[in-house]
Amino acid sequence: MDQQNQITENKTSLLLTIPAKVISYVFHPLFIPTFVFIFLVRYVPYEFAGITPFQLQLRIFSIFWLTAFFPAFAVFLLWRLKFSESIFLRTQKERIVPYIVTMFFYWWMYYLSRNFTDQPSVLKFFYMGIFVSTVIGLMLNSYFKISLHAMGVGGALAAIILFAMYYRLPMGLQISVTAIIAGMVCTSRLLVSDHTNKEIYTGLFAGILSQVAAYWFIM
Repeated sequence: MDQQNQITENKTSLLLTIPAKVISYVFHPLFIPTFVFIFLVRYVPYEFAGITPFQLQLRIFSIFWLTAFFPAFAVFLLWRLKFSESIFLRTQKERIVPYIVTMFFYWWMYYLSRNFTDQPSVLKFFYMGIFVSTVIGLMLNSYFKISLHAMGVGGALAAIILFAMYYRLPMGLQISVTAIIAGMVCTSRLLVSDHTNKEIYTGLFAGILSQVAAYWFIM
């Protein structure tokens, strides 16, 4: 009987952990800037009227290249050079250099966005917001391991709400879906990582606060 209960518990655990891991990978914080940019392409296409479809595809690729590939490659190099024990950055010490690398690229995206006239001006506050969130994350990293996933989805949720306010568009459905995704990501991190509730909620709040502060400052 005990063995059968153990098998049932293991099956239940797999049913929870496998989707949780998939969600964690799909909505990794490094992918959030690319997802947000694609969101703007989909819902405010008139803001990209000055560039051709091919140039738009290149722009999406460049955002992924700068905000996802290079930070991920830096983590890979740190792991291969034995500066970190895992590419999953399980300790606070292992996260310091990746934070700094990511901060550089996010600041660079903000700097570039100030000179682009053929893309939404809201990207200025969004890029500034994700830069600020990494600064907050680095500062809090000295005390506890704040959740980067929660920070990413929190920032995305706040950004989409602010997009709706700025453009005066009815985005109730999009905001609701993003809120559900944010909840799924935070729940997934509680299931498959060693984060505490405090680290999850702090990351979510830091992501939201960073976008709101950037919107107030930039727009």
